[in-house]
Amino acid sequence: MHAPERTATAHVIRDDTEALAVAAALAEEFRTGAAERDAARRLPHRELARLSASGLLAVTVPRSHGGAQVSTATLAEVFRRLAAADASLSQIPQSHFVYVNVLCRQGTAEQQAFFFGEVLAGRRLGNAQSEAGTRHVQDLRTRLEPAPDGSYVLSGVKHYTTGALFADWIPVLARGRDEALWVAYVPRDAPGVRIVDDWDGMGQRTTASGTVHLAEVTVPADRVVPHHLTFRSPQLHGAVAQLLHAAIDTGIAAGALAEAGAFVRTRSRPWFESDLDSAAEDPLLIQRFGELAVRVRAAEALLASAAGTVDAAAGALTDDSAAEASIAVAAAKVVAAEAAVETGSALFEVAGTRSAQDGLNLHRHWRDARTHTLHDPVRWKVQHIGRYVLNGVRPPRHGLL
Repeated sequence: MHAPERTATAHVIRDDTEALAVAAALAEEFRTGAAERDAARRLPHRELARLSASGLLAVTVPRSHGGAQVSTATLAEVFRRLAAADASLSQIPQSHFVYVNVLCRQGTAEQQAFFFGEVLAGRRLGNAQSEAGTRHVQDLRTRLEPAPDGSYVLSGVKHYTTGALFADWIPVLARGRDEALWVAYVPRDAPGVRIVDDWDGMGQRTTASGTVHLAEVTVPADRVVPHHLTFRSPQLHGAVAQLLHAAIDTGIAAGALAEAGAFVRTRSRPWFESDLDSAAEDPLLIQRFGELAVRVRAAEALLASAAGTVDAAAGALTDDSAAEASIAVAAAKVVAAEAAVETGSALFEVAGTRSAQDGLNLHRHWRDARTHTLHDPVRWKVQHIGRYVLNGVRPPRHGLL
């Protein structure tokens, strides 16, 4: 295998404690300027370079390959902290970790050695997964066809490709012969790859979740991974991916609550009937902040609990432990999504009229929450939870639970 002609250097994080400390420091750094980046849709190239150099993107690389192999609980907390600072920025590496995980499970020894080395050097994985205009989310038209020389030819159009514009490698989800599911790891600058920055969502504005066009892209055999094998036995692929989404929602909720509190303490006026000197002393506002804090704390607690369940399942993976992990993550995702949307909206309720000024860009929290929680419907997660609790029906192995 040969890497693209790029240089990258990155710190190597050694353990969970260091990963959390680095995430906390970066979150404080990224919080500054987050509102301006969103308002101007200034893509976070500099911030992503800092993220790569920090070593955070390599924390799930196995210890046997020189990585920290942090727990799922640590990874979820890293995402929660980053999302509380900048929800767009935290969304960009979500697929990076998902496709590192694919390599952990289905990559050959040679593929793991190569790509884990790339990740440890600070290189980023994007994604080209979803498609628009198909019958449903798993109806994929992108094709990976074998070529006479043993390589493959990749053709299709992908949408919502968060991270692709910033990536060194783009993992592409495609159907092969017999409709089997494969992942092809393609250099961003490979011939036939064209990335269009056409994302115009109302929220998560700086994720650059645009379109990737793949026109007969040649893919060497050693860059193709049999993803369909992932779902033939108990797996945590979907649980980990969904847990990171839940962590982002939880972070959005926490970030919105913190900014609402700061605004009320420093800028909101008390209602004249309260006969108080400070809005922060208003018992009605105190009540509402307490209610919102309970929502956020519940989301944080369920996130941590679900992450612990995933880690426990990873240590003894069976159909039952995988199912329990998926259900725990589904519950965390439901509560996190509700908390993010409610807190992002309630910010204006508690902060008052002045908070609605467009120049403050406080509405980014609600826009980010409302946009990110559309990734997959939580109503179906509630259905799977109910079926599991009432009738013992394990959730399906389709990778979205």
